[in-house]
Amino acid sequence: MYHKIIKTIVILIALVHLNIVQARSLPDFTELVNKNFSAVVNISTSMKKSAPGSLPRGHNLPDIPENSPFHEFFKKYFDELPEGQGPSQERSSLGSGFIISEDGYVITNHHVVNNAEEIIVRLNDRREFTAELIGTDKRSDIAVLKIEATDLPTLKLGNSSSLNVGEWVLAIGSPFGFDHSVTAGIISAIGRSLPNENYVPFIQTDVAINPGNSGGPLFNLDGEVIGVNSQIYSRTGGFMGLSFAVPVNVVKNVYTQLRKNGRVARGWLGVLIQDVTRELAESFNMKHPHGALIAKVLADGPAEKAGMEVGDIVVKFNGNKVSFSSDLPPLVGSTPVDSNVDVEIIRRSKHKTIQVKISELPTDDGVMAKKRNEKSDADANSLNVIAKDLTKEQEKEFESDGHGVLVEKIYAGPAQKAGIRQGDVILQINNIKINNVSHFSEMMKDLPKGRSIPVLIHRQGSPIFLALKIDE
Repeated sequence: MYHKIIKTIVILIALVHLNIVQARSLPDFTELVNKNFSAVVNISTSMKKSAPGSLPRGHNLPDIPENSPFHEFFKKYFDELPEGQGPSQERSSLGSGFIISEDGYVITNHHVVNNAEEIIVRLNDRREFTAELIGTDKRSDIAVLKIEATDLPTLKLGNSSSLNVGEWVLAIGSPFGFDHSVTAGIISAIGRSLPNENYVPFIQTDVAINPGNSGGPLFNLDGEVIGVNSQIYSRTGGFMGLSFAVPVNVVKNVYTQLRKNGRVARGWLGVLIQDVTRELAESFNMKHPHGALIAKVLADGPAEKAGMEVGDIVVKFNGNKVSFSSDLPPLVGSTPVDSNVDVEIIRRSKHKTIQVKISELPTDDGVMAKKRNEKSDADANSLNVIAKDLTKEQEKEFESDGHGVLVEKIYAGPAQKAGIRQGDVILQINNIKINNVSHFSEMMKDLPKGRSIPVLIHRQGSPIFLALKIDE
């Protein structure tokens, strides 16, 4: 009996020791917070805007980006307030930021200060300054402000290229106006490309981020800023464990350009790309799917001038490996304008290196104009498909440059299985342009069987590659 008691005590002591060791292994953020929180600021803005209703006195409505799930949630609620419930001609927004230089330069989000008539920066010691907007960049959602002050506390910028999934991170900000709130979590993923912006390889975390955190810093355990909190994903309007931050290496580039020029110039290749699926990889005789498949080469762009073609697969850009199509835009965007870079491609199963002189990314309006005015390549193939020649009007509508056939009807078979639909325009098949229905019919006789081949179609204004396989 005595031995059993001793054994039980030993086990309990061991368990207590294990819990102490585990507790000690968890990070202690107190020193990090105490050292850095004074350089994190609260940002409020005001702008003239009539609204059907307003918040009760003493409360501010956070500025929420239109592409955020929070936007519709809050907009619907506040727009339904009665007309007589304190309507106001001024709309206030709330966000966060941090001081980057002792002489008063501040970094925050573009959407926090966009269209603001007045920007107020409030420091931890309760001093308030009216800020000057130095520059703002919508694509990266970064803005730079300047306040007239000296000897200010600052934050140290880290290196986001050395981040690892699973490492601890911490955010400081003003969610819903609660200044200097601290939340922590881990990095969930790196290099995320979001639907609304593919020039920023976002850092995904599970750090609790809410309206008002926007523009605030994301720290690593060394107390270095490794990102600027920008967006969340939510289906309910509340935090769901998916937060996104702009990597600090992107922020550094944008900050430097905004301070120097007041605007940001990005590199531009002039192509439309898509991922290489397993089926497409097989159709291009690749051992495994990787790279960015060029579905369209924009007229008069850098890629066209360098000799790049539809169907080329970019596997390296300026020495950087391109594993997914989402890897390419940030690499191109961060490349200095007018620089010459080597682009390694796979063309007809052979590796080739092409030197391209990078141009400046046009404005959104400029890109759309190029898409409307350009003439694209055309190829095709199909089985169990009834096709017809394009009319002159359709050639203009689909920008087919006199090539391609329109899928009038499609029946069960390889083409339907590949995803080709009625109304698609088949432009290429197996890297060969389709001239007309007669040419299309002749090509169908000689299509390879038992392996996937690439088919380029035009659907709803965009070119798409599909993998078609005809059974033996």
